[in-house]
Amino acid sequence: MELALPLWFEVGSFVVLLLVLAFDLLIVYKRPHIPSPKESALWVAFYVGLALVFALLMLLIGDAEHAGQFLAGWLTEYSLSIDNLFVFVIIMGRFAVPRKYQQEVLMVGIILALVFRGVFILLGAGLIASFSAIFYLFGAFLLWTAFNQAFGKHDDEGAQDSWFIRFARRRLQVSDQYEGNKLRTTVNGRRMFTPLIIVFLALGTTDLLFALDSIPAIFGITQSAFIVFTANVFALMGLRQLYFLLGHLLEKLVYLKYGIAFILAFIGVKLVFHAMHENTLPFVNGGEHIEWAPDISTWTSLAVIVGAMVVATVASLVRLHLSGTTVEHAIQGDDEPATTTAEAAQAENSPEDPRT
Repeated sequence: MELALPLWFEVGSFVVLLLVLAFDLLIVYKRPHIPSPKESALWVAFYVGLALVFALLMLLIGDAEHAGQFLAGWLTEYSLSIDNLFVFVIIMGRFAVPRKYQQEVLMVGIILALVFRGVFILLGAGLIASFSAIFYLFGAFLLWTAFNQAFGKHDDEGAQDSWFIRFARRRLQVSDQYEGNKLRTTVNGRRMFTPLIIVFLALGTTDLLFALDSIPAIFGITQSAFIVFTANVFALMGLRQLYFLLGHLLEKLVYLKYGIAFILAFIGVKLVFHAMHENTLPFVNGGEHIEWAPDISTWTSLAVIVGAMVVATVASLVRLHLSGTTVEHAIQGDDEPATTTAEAAQAENSPEDPRT
């Protein structure tokens, strides 16, 4: 369905979103610090609430279809952004970024993600307008991505340098130490880059790869470039605070990748069905539409996306609980099972073995 919203609403939305992002960036630049869990939770709640208010405005100014497509697209992009965030965690650890400056690094990563996704949205919208059969390719790509997400090996993803990062290390003169949030420093009279430049390049290449997955996925929900872009912006806003809120818990959500894989596979099938329903390829059904292909509604898509993420998250938390690790320990990166009060008292009162 071709959806159109008033031009004033679209322009106004872009202006407001730009101001919010600028304000967020200013806070990070003026006051670099490690956010507390409470501060992070409040910011995440604020951005989630902002997205829901935006969906309500789309319902009032547009209709239920506009709001439904935005919500489904936003949740899809949010789930994929959390997967992106997991790789960010690995990169931060891989390059030993000082925690105090991780906010700024994450903000740069988010801005790069917005730029890359904006470019891919324009390219995707152009391809769809001129070549409707692109949905076959989008669908096949998402099905392959879903299979790789569920069954591929990702243990060392982000933990080893890509060829691009190795090339950058050889070509750029990079110092061994960070110097606050500076990109350039002087070592023995020589101007050099700090390791921060390599971190930015690593985040940028990661953002580029994730944009290749996320844009075809959301075009399976809506063909409105405005909804696609705003859903991406809202999904990325608050991602920085979510990083500090969840911390190492992301590594413990072991079934999250299967939930994301299911969502990608579902949207891939939805895209193929849509391509079949609108088919014009002469070598497929003689160039005629394939009428039996179902047209999956936006609200069905929304229900499947929410259901997949809820099941994956709950299953992961149940497994975490059965392993004896509390959520608090998981967030802090402590793999040791939670110690009960009785066990702690017994350990305290037990005499130390003189043989140790």
